[in-house]
Amino acid sequence: MNLLHNLNPEQLAAVTLPAQSALILAGAGSGKTRVLTTRIAWLLQTGQVSPAGIMAVTFTNKAAKEMLTRLATMLPVNTRGMWIGTFHGLCNRLLRTHYRDAALPQSFQILDSQDQLSMIKRLLKAANVDDEKYPAKNLMYFINNAKDQGLRAGQVEAYDPIERKMVELYELYDQQCQKEGVVDFAELLLRAYELLSRNAPLRQHYQMRFKHVLVDEFQDTNDLQYNLLKLLAGHGEQVGGAIFAVGDDDQSIYAFRGANVGNMSAFERDFKVRNLIKLEQNYRSHGHILDSANYLIANNQKRLGKNLRTDAGLGEPVRIYEASSDLEEAQWIIEEAKNLMGEGLPRKEIAILYRSNAQSRVIEHALFAAGIPYTVYGGLRYFQRAEVKHAIAYLQLMDNPHNDSAFLRVVNFPTRGIGVRSIEQLQMAADTYGISLYAAVPYMTGKAGTSLGGFVKLIEGARFETQQLALPEMVRIVLERSNLLTHYGNEKEGADRIENLEQMVNAAAQFVQEEGFGQSAPAHLGPPSQAQAGEAVLYQDGIEILDADAPLPSVMSPLSAFLAHASLEAGDAQAQAGQDAMQLMTVHSAKGLEFDAVFITGLEEGLFPHETSARELDGVDEERRLMYVAITRARKRLYMSFTQQRMLHGQTRFNMKSRFFDELPEEALKWLSPRVQSNWFANKKSPTAWDDAAFRNGSDNKIAQQITQKSAGNGVGWRVGESVTHAKFGEGVIVNIEGGAGAARAQINFGASGMKVLDLSVAKLERIAR
Repeated sequence: MNLLHNLNPEQLAAVTLPAQSALILAGAGSGKTRVLTTRIAWLLQTGQVSPAGIMAVTFTNKAAKEMLTRLATMLPVNTRGMWIGTFHGLCNRLLRTHYRDAALPQSFQILDSQDQLSMIKRLLKAANVDDEKYPAKNLMYFINNAKDQGLRAGQVEAYDPIERKMVELYELYDQQCQKEGVVDFAELLLRAYELLSRNAPLRQHYQMRFKHVLVDEFQDTNDLQYNLLKLLAGHGEQVGGAIFAVGDDDQSIYAFRGANVGNMSAFERDFKVRNLIKLEQNYRSHGHILDSANYLIANNQKRLGKNLRTDAGLGEPVRIYEASSDLEEAQWIIEEAKNLMGEGLPRKEIAILYRSNAQSRVIEHALFAAGIPYTVYGGLRYFQRAEVKHAIAYLQLMDNPHNDSAFLRVVNFPTRGIGVRSIEQLQMAADTYGISLYAAVPYMTGKAGTSLGGFVKLIEGARFETQQLALPEMVRIVLERSNLLTHYGNEKEGADRIENLEQMVNAAAQFVQEEGFGQSAPAHLGPPSQAQAGEAVLYQDGIEILDADAPLPSVMSPLSAFLAHASLEAGDAQAQAGQDAMQLMTVHSAKGLEFDAVFITGLEEGLFPHETSARELDGVDEERRLMYVAITRARKRLYMSFTQQRMLHGQTRFNMKSRFFDELPEEALKWLSPRVQSNWFANKKSPTAWDDAAFRNGSDNKIAQQITQKSAGNGVGWRVGESVTHAKFGEGVIVNIEGGAGAARAQINFGASGMKVLDLSVAKLERIAR
């Protein structure tokens, strides 16, 4: 098979680079997954490396699976043992292999974000901490943010009493996690980084093993992930492999999660990258769409720079619509979507994007009323559903009964007469003896002791009954013994929940098959040790090291592996698209997806770009990158809309159009106008600019009529809807006027500077001529 067939010159150059660190600047729709996968296949086919010598890191399980599937079709190679996965998945694998060196129990379990929050709430309660002064979510963010920076509690600098208390609680949280044998997502990365940092022989082993480290979506790495990659590549040491980093700094949109777009420039500097290749040939979108994206993103100064191009022709112009309200915006979307469907476009190829989740309500209502099927992309995934999480908690107790989070989730679910007071007494006993809640049950007496003892007996009985059973059969018995099926069977609308629970048996069967455990392998028992299996074992400074070319043995039982898989899947940022239905989603959720037709809604100052961006360093640049991502989701048709007024968060907002419209190429746009268009705010490019005479003469635009009535006779010389400029706040639009001449105040939307109320007798406002 000719792996290099049909690669364009830039792709070919990237795939066949020498074994040196390289940065591939891959624009949207430029075939980066193909380049990454072909690079791996080419290295293997040319004998430059064995499958065991490659590590490929992605950000989603979906991307990792796609890469493995493509590899399997390109080469006759067993991909199961290859280190290809997410940062969290690969760190989990590393820690499972070296759990003793990482100071973890062999069957440590992973807390997803909901379980982590539950544990923090318990911690605050046990420590008698005021949860209003120290909200659990704030503490969780504080802990995760510190870990993402590679900082333990003792390394965090605290400058005031509040921060010092947060550091103290962070320390208590770490101690509790260690006692229960659980780790959160951020801990997976930090614990792996610490393990490799302090253990030189182990670090050098993996540096020698992984001669080629390939990283997808490099722009989304945070500081800890970048430092972990530097360790694996042996940066600053004599040994180490080459990093093949693929990313697009123009699509870095996760700063709120800790992503550092500066890592791309840092990588180029730190590794003295001589190979920088730009993939600019776009295979997704038509020319007018790409021109809009290129013109827009050129306004960001701190970028490595590239310009997307296509051979597909200019295509349809980008259509822009100004609506009088969010209700009218939704109706316009429906009419345009119906036209597209009438042309034969499947519903699933039409996406509606919005900056804020709050915008979806009006759109959803309009779609429902029109009888158009739709899916809100990014909703609850399978392993996040409440009934599934209950079942997982029972399985976690089967694997590790000392998991307090799992214990608390199901100790009284379904209800078995164990109240809050009983749990509090149990918690006191556990704290007194320094043991888990499960282990503290024998210390309980009276009715509470009887009820709690019954729960322990249920778990122990199920463990005994399933000790020699395969994972799917074990799951089936746990579902029955836990009474979850009976509980939901008694609910009026419990059929879907029962179906989800029963699906877990199929999920378990599929998992053991895909992971090579065998359908009859006992769920509780792991495979033989590597020494028993006859695999090569090296010892260096007393540490067990795998031979560089030997496949990595599994160190988990089918049950432990399945539970880790469930936690990682629940934490994955991607979700699966559903039926033939229109797709609704935030712009953040849309990254990595593409559709024939895309509607970008709510393009108004304060909404997109979001009002918070003005208060953050490089905040508007991040919003512009987000807009760039939204534009480049579209293949053939792109629509943009904004409204004069919008009901959001219970308030009516009068809006200025987004500054992004002024950063688009006029020749790529087609402005659509309502029958009578007032367009009473800044609109330098619209051919339907403010027509004061038409406005005064009366129109059928309801908002125009309201503004005329409100502005008449106030005697102050200003009008609601008038565009003004202020020396400090910049351009704005008057949205309300109160009081008469000499005592009038105006409420003015200054876009990025926010909403201001100014005294008209004092404020030095100037009209903007239109």
